[in-house]
Amino acid sequence: MFRRRTALSVSATAALLAATPLLAACGSQAHPGAAAVVDGKRITVAQLQAKVRDVRAAQARSPQGGQLIMNTGRLSLATLNGMIFDEVLARGAKDAGVTVTRKDVQAWRGKAEKQAGGAERLKAMWLQQGIAPDEVDGTVRNQLLLDGIARHLGADRGTPQGQQKLARSLARTSRSMGIDVNPRFGRWDDRQVILGETKDPWIATAPARQQT
Repeated sequence: MFRRRTALSVSATAALLAATPLLAACGSQAHPGAAAVVDGKRITVAQLQAKVRDVRAAQARSPQGGQLIMNTGRLSLATLNGMIFDEVLARGAKDAGVTVTRKDVQAWRGKAEKQAGGAERLKAMWLQQGIAPDEVDGTVRNQLLLDGIARHLGADRGTPQGQQKLARSLARTSRSMGIDVNPRFGRWDDRQVILGETKDPWIATAPARQQT
């Protein structure tokens, strides 16, 4: 398994609303309305809420909606973790001179879809990890950026040593970005490049490889 707007029925909508955590509308005193500030860039609570709603809506439409929602109970934290990590990864890739084209994304995704048993199956598998269907390309892009940074470092992502080398590089990038998280959501750990007690999906082997 991988590592991480149609109208809803009345019952599905009720389940969605019940399962979606209520997020404070205010940020820290220094950054009102922000869930986090990364390198001076605000990730607003409204942006976070929108992503959480997107995932919950997709999950509620699934035949296994109830189970999916139950299994991703800390979705807001996991989502914010991903949003912060996206910024760290983008900076790390830029510093390493790594770029990914849309063609690269489509080629990688095509292989992953074939190995997963189809495009819809791939979306369903990632939805289990709290990734909405419209975020799949972004997730694929992240995997490719991680591969590119690893190559730049001479690190093999398939080995513990390679993972550790990649992690150390991203940790240095993270520290340089002055990440400040609203206490409502926890504390960012620069050393592990992770938010509080959430899991770090980036460290996992790329999905296409896991299916091999």
